[in-house]
Amino acid sequence: MPPASMRRDAIYAQFDTILVGRRTFEPMVRAGRATMPGMKTFVFSSTLRQQDYPDVTVVGENAEQTVAALRAASGKDIWLFGGGELFRRLLEAGLVDAMEVAIIPVLLGGGISLLPPPSKQTTLQLTGHRIYATGIAALEYTVST
Repeated sequence: MPPASMRRDAIYAQFDTILVGRRTFEPMVRAGRATMPGMKTFVFSSTLRQQDYPDVTVVGENAEQTVAALRAASGKDIWLFGGGELFRRLLEAGLVDAMEVAIIPVLLGGGISLLPPPSKQTTLQLTGHRIYATGIAALEYTVST
């Protein structure tokens, strides 16, 4: 198996745009990782101000229209990196084509929902999977329409 850095670089190479909700973005900023290498970062928040984060694009409203325009433009894939509320909105708007869920072998006993309520049932089709030596299972799905 290739080293983790090579796998990470291969994942990053697939995307040129990353979408992040505020609650995911703020810890990224604290960790010194407000952006991803080679990607345009769009942060969806009604409270953050663009002038405070000049290296990213802060989207305060019209998330669905912004993402539809990004999808219509040429480029690589778009990565919705974090934001359950944002994920729900984009899924309901038909703007999510595929998703990858990583199952990490740690029992937390709590946490943030992958798809927060209220949300409608969505059918997924398994398109691939990877099992890593660490015990992480990555499941790849397309969203059925």
